[in-house]
Order: sequence, then C-alpha cells, then structure tokens
Amino acid sequence: MAGSTDVEQGKMQVIGKDALADGVVAVRFADPDGGTVPAWEPGSHIDVIIDESTVRQYSLCGDPADDTCLTVAVLREENGRGGSRWIHDSLQVGDLVSIAGPRNNFSLEPAQSYLFVAGGIGITPLLPMVRAADAAGADWRLLYGGRTRASMAFADDLVARYPGRVELRPQDECGLLDLAAALDALGDGTGVYCCGPEPLLHAIENECRNRSGVTLHVERFAAKERPADAVDGAFEVELRQSGKTITVDSGETLLDAVLRSGVDSPFSCREGTCGTCEATVLEGIPDHRDSVLTEDEQAENDCMMICVSRSCTPKLTLDL
Repeated sequence: MAGSTDVEQGKMQVIGKDALADGVVAVRFADPDGGTVPAWEPGSHIDVIIDESTVRQYSLCGDPADDTCLTVAVLREENGRGGSRWIHDSLQVGDLVSIAGPRNNFSLEPAQSYLFVAGGIGITPLLPMVRAADAAGADWRLLYGGRTRASMAFADDLVARYPGRVELRPQDECGLLDLAAALDALGDGTGVYCCGPEPLLHAIENECRNRSGVTLHVERFAAKERPADAVDGAFEVELRQSGKTITVDSGETLLDAVLRSGVDSPFSCREGTCGTCEATVLEGIPDHRDSVLTEDEQAENDCMMICVSRSCTPKLTLDL
C-alpha cells in the first residue's frame, strides 16, 4: 500500500509569506495557539483547504526537525484551477487556514546512493530528502532543471550549501535535462527520486524502465493522462464493513457511488494524486488510474484510490 502518516486537520495561521523566485512564494503556517505542528518526514505534503470545494496539496519543504511551523512553496499557475492564484493574491500573514495532514506518499527509502531530479517547483519535496541524505552521510547528487535560472526556487542556497553535489540546468541556457547521461553514471542500488511536470516524469519513467540497479520513485502534482482505451463501464462493489452492495454507474466515480450510498469515506483531491481516499481491496481486480501507487504496488491489487480508479472485474469487494 501507499505509505501515509496519521492525518490531522485544524486551523493554522500564516506567519510568513515571502517571494522565493519568479512566480514562487514560500508560505509558513504555525499553530495559532503557539503549540507544535504535526510531525512529518521528507516527502510529506499537506492539504490546504481553501473552501468546501477547493483543496490543494503542497509538499512540505522545511526542516522536519523544526516543530514550530510548516513551510510550503507555491508556484503561481495562471492556467490552473485557481488555488495557487488565491495563495499568491489573497492569502495574507495572520490569516487562519484549514490544513489537513501531513501525509506521505513519497517516502525516502534506504538506498546505497541517491539521485534527486527536480523540474521547477518539483524541487519542494526533494529539499528535505537532500537534507536527510546529506545528514546521514549518504552519496547523493541533485539534478535540478527549470525554465529560467530566475524561476528556480532555492537554487542559489542549494549550490552554496552543497558544493559539487548540485547541478543546475535552466532550460533557456542548457536545454532539457540529459536524463540518460545522469542515469548512466549511477551505480547499482541507487534510489532515484523525481518530481516535476508530467513530461519530465514520463521521460524518466521511460529511461528507467529497462535499467537494472536503480529504483525510481516519482511524485506527481497533477493526475496522469487518462488512457486512450479506458472504458468506464458499470460495476458492482460490495462494501464489506457496511454490509452494502452498490452499483457504480458508467457516468460516476466509485467515490461518488460510495458517498451516495451513505458510507463515509475520506477524500481530498478527487484526481488520484493525494492518497486520501485509499481503500483496501478484499476481492476483485481494480482498474488503477491513480498517480500515487507505483506499478509494483498497483500489481499487488490490495488497495486502490477510489476517486479515480474503477474495476477490471464485474465486482469488487472493499473494506469499507
């Protein structure tokens, strides 16, 4: 199953908002009563609940040892769904915001060495990983690409703090990242961690598919493209705990069918990227369409993200 931490939810106060790079701001949240923030590990994210219908996930990029605040960095996306524009334009220091999490679907696993590959704002979940790998004395390096040098948040600090380990490759100066060369230089037992836009993730998945000796971990900020041959047929689902059997119609999601039946099930992104709606599969074979589970985890067919995934069999049985 996808890894996760116990999820907390409550109001937190914005105690800082600072420009980091072109189109990127850092936002720091703290307990309004002065208490400690929830513990977290590298790779974790939080849900920022803007309103009842608008929830956005942002990776934590601060220091897990700092229990006074949670820090995220947000790229302004003019053609996005509005969450980043709200954070850039409307969110102010002193505001109270509902936060859920932290939750971790992108854990840093033990490895002989590490290659971290970031594209743009994808640097955010990798920052605590770099810090942890360096503190542990691990062999690691970071390949960091972006549109322009001015758009690459944390770039100067990374180069100064970790001389010789960080390679910056602004696209307007260097072109696309040379993933093949970076992967060719790796030794056996290397963990490769990548976060960034979909073209980068697709490219590195293709590069790693037939390579032995490396283990690839990716995190997506947006849902994978829907397969061209995907079929949204109706199917039945037995909800074992609830004692109900429901039909998921061709025009609705499994999550919506579960909620329609009166069964309470947690959810957040509705895009298969956050892991909140993960459910245990007791019988049947899911049609996995999420961006959380790895290919190996999907092949185990013991869990699924019910907000986007469907069924390959006429019936599924879930532990709901």
